[in-house]
Amino acid sequence: MGIFSKTCEYAMRAVFFISQKSQQGNKTGIKEIAEGIDSPEHFLAKILQKLSREGIIQSSKGPNGGFFLDSTNFSRPLADIVAAIEGDQIFVGCGMGLSYCSEENPCPLHQEFKKVRDQLIRMLHTTTIGQFNEELIQGQMTLNK
Repeated sequence: MGIFSKTCEYAMRAVFFISQKSQQGNKTGIKEIAEGIDSPEHFLAKILQKLSREGIIQSSKGPNGGFFLDSTNFSRPLADIVAAIEGDQIFVGCGMGLSYCSEENPCPLHQEFKKVRDQLIRMLHTTTIGQFNEELIQGQMTLNK
């Protein structure tokens, strides 16, 4: 069980996969990405389209086309991926999903969840897309079993 939606999980995995391939100088197609991250191809296509529209990944058409990252994409924070897919609710929302929860009207989990949420926000804003490339390329980390 993850803390992100399945859509966001696939988006992050796809961006890491594309980042790894781009670091090696390659563009990659949707079929290769889907296989590499164990994602349904049709579902992934919609995610990649959204990420491309948001400028998080790049795409080119034609026989040598595919998805890739340019040099500026590698330094973008993971928070950009999450915000593109989930919006900002994960950064401000209640841990129990209550719309009325706030500092003035806290839910039972408010104070403890706020600490966890703040750590998550810090990690997402300080961790970059390209940060894990070397470990992925060397096989020290994996996106699929």
